Amino acid sequence: MITKDGIKMSKSRGNVVAPDVLIQKYGADTMRLYTLFIGPPEKDAEWNDRGVEGAWRFLNRVWRLVNAIIIETPDSQSPNLKRKIHQTIKKVTENIEGGFYFNTSIASIMELVNETYQYAGVQEARAAAEAIVLLLAPFTPHICEELWEALGHKGTIFKAAWPKYNPEFIHAETISMVIQVNGRVRSKIDVSLNITEEELKEVVLSDEKIKTWLMDKPVRKFIVVPKKLVNIVI
Repeated sequence: MITKDGIKMSKSRGNVVAPDVLIQKYGADTMRLYTLFIGPPEKDAEWNDRGVEGAWRFLNRVWRLVNAIIIETPDSQSPNLKRKIHQTIKKVTENIEGGFYFNTSIASIMELVNETYQYAGVQEARAAAEAIVLLLAPFTPHICEELWEALGHKGTIFKAAWPKYNPEFIHAETISMVIQVNGRVRSKIDVSLNITEEELKEVVLSDEKIKTWLMDKPVRKFIVVPKKLVNIVI
């Protein structure tokens, strides 16, 4: 049941949302995405016009990400992004096959998009882009067909194989840590789960982005929040 302003949508009440107007403004994929993301089918959901705009912004974000990755020249690797790709494929596949949980599937893809933005220049970014487009295709077919072609593939995306995950890549051996200088995020690095604080300090201080911000100034404090972040106070 879809409600608007707390009241069940119905023609007799005159509170239905005409899809044609929204499709003309945002496109059919936006309407499909929002409708499927609004909640699980067995529960009532409240219609929210701002949510439609949010779905549109997300699809624009996917478009920009994929097109940016196409022209990127990867110069490094990220085990964390590889792990996130396989975790997402597993979750989306199980959510769809195990009960048509489209809303949580879309939420997982959104998380992968966010993660890929952080690692857009690494070798795994293209694999992430392809996974995102393939996983989104059942929900937003038109934009994904376009992006599939932009990624260099011939023929329709709907004849492509569904992505598979490798269980070996699911479990974490490394973690991502945010690096701050005087409380502001200046870099992000992947390190071993078992790294010592001294080893971590050496890696952080040798990071090229951090060197730029430190400018040879002495480090007054090196604050570590385990498995989360490092804050360098200068």
